[in-house]
Amino acid sequence: MSATPRPLALPLSVLDLAPVAKGSTPADALNQALDLARHAERLGYHRYWVAEHHNMPGIASSSPAVLLAHVGAGTETIRIGSGGVMLPNHTPLVIAEQFGMLEALHPGRVDLGIGRAPGTDPRTAQALRRSVEGLSIDEFPQHVVQLQGFFNGTFADDHPYRGITAVPALGYPPDLWLLGSSDYSAHLAGLLGLPFSFAHHFSAANTMPALAQYRKSFRPSDRLDAPHAMVAVSVLCAPTEEEARWLAGPSALSFVLLRSGRPGPVPTPQEAADYPYTPTDRAIVADRMTSSIIGDPTQVREQLEALVERTGADELMVVTMAHGHEDRVRSFELLAETWTAGARTTSAPDDRDAIERAS
Repeated sequence: MSATPRPLALPLSVLDLAPVAKGSTPADALNQALDLARHAERLGYHRYWVAEHHNMPGIASSSPAVLLAHVGAGTETIRIGSGGVMLPNHTPLVIAEQFGMLEALHPGRVDLGIGRAPGTDPRTAQALRRSVEGLSIDEFPQHVVQLQGFFNGTFADDHPYRGITAVPALGYPPDLWLLGSSDYSAHLAGLLGLPFSFAHHFSAANTMPALAQYRKSFRPSDRLDAPHAMVAVSVLCAPTEEEARWLAGPSALSFVLLRSGRPGPVPTPQEAADYPYTPTDRAIVADRMTSSIIGDPTQVREQLEALVERTGADELMVVTMAHGHEDRVRSFELLAETWTAGARTTSAPDDRDAIERAS
């Protein structure tokens, strides 16, 4: 493989929803997911994560473990993971077996990011679990601890799961992360001493409070001796700001349609431009765009650097939604180029060891 650019001390990663564009198929989206992961690996991105969603015609990543097995087999070095698996939809044992298997297949490369939301509507969430049992957020901390127990074999002698061996989870633990869009999972991640990823791309108003809660509640663990926070952010980068905003139109319209109960494939930029937005729709778009970074490479880099400065993030994870796969790939290419250029102009020679450790 070709040499990869030297990244900044602060890594960039990819969050992929495997978007299904209008005029294409879910199979196309899954093939494009592998293609994007390969580009991300070549460009020096640190992680490639996929997100679990259900009953959404415009998102094909309903089964992260299956997709990650495919992506892992088609890449060599990039870390692969879930951003995330929605734990209320599954039993902890099933997730332990799936991600233990991924770690056994791709050792040292697997992240398991878990969230407490179902990633879908209530009816579909019930269909996934076949009952409402286990859907309460009050059970989420218990299920996280059970998940850890299946990986490390630390169930107490009197625990009902003490005699269960999760194969091949035991002895093959992925790196566990908690994900969140509020301070609930932030607090739990801190108490358990786990790394935390915050969904700034759709919950920007909660970013600073959640990160503050995470750092305040953090207790050192075998995994971490200090807090480690990643911020997920929506980015669309193009050669000009005008083109970037044109290409960002489908993402905004998709969100409007989702909020109105009409999810569908990702529309074209022309459809987004021609759509008869109501005042309410425009307010939804304006709110959504406040947390998105859209522009030319210089604008994008400067806004990302400002976000890092505000949040103190240890990593950034980038989600890019566009109708055209080539436009998404180009956005990640331009971002990698401008981010690496920023590293050359802002990193002192003495920072090289820190840069290598972070990458």
